[in-house]
Amino acid sequence: MDIQPQATQSISDDQELAKVLAGVSQQADEVLQFEETPVKTSAPAPVVVEPIEPTVPIAPLTPVIGYTAPSSDLESIKKDALLELRPLVDKLDLAPEEKFDTYLLLLRSTDDKTLIAPAHAAAQAIADETRRAQALLDIIKEIDFLSTPQL
Repeated sequence: MDIQPQATQSISDDQELAKVLAGVSQQADEVLQFEETPVKTSAPAPVVVEPIEPTVPIAPLTPVIGYTAPSSDLESIKKDALLELRPLVDKLDLAPEEKFDTYLLLLRSTDDKTLIAPAHAAAQAIADETRRAQALLDIIKEIDFLSTPQL
């Protein structure tokens, strides 16, 4: 195989190629004649947009800066209800899960350490192992919380 470039191309070959291409170009122009269709340009019809009036007045939003504590009346009612509920929890006819939830609510609301033992007993009575495990974890968390000094 010869990999040497051949520089012996004659000039006449290039000239003949140019003539052939020129002839093809002329033939194409003669065969393919296109008729130009005039394009009608007209302005599109204007679109009229009318504003829509809201049917309900929109009130401005007021930002909530911070949490406001419940009134002292509500706090005193809550405190009274917790004190009244405490001795009645054992008398409630509740499923073990609900009884545990009630004890946990009382425990978290009052931080009364004497509620840990009845809450633990209610957690032990829960039949579903997954729910019982969660209840026992809640008891551990509450003990840790109550054992940590609050600043």
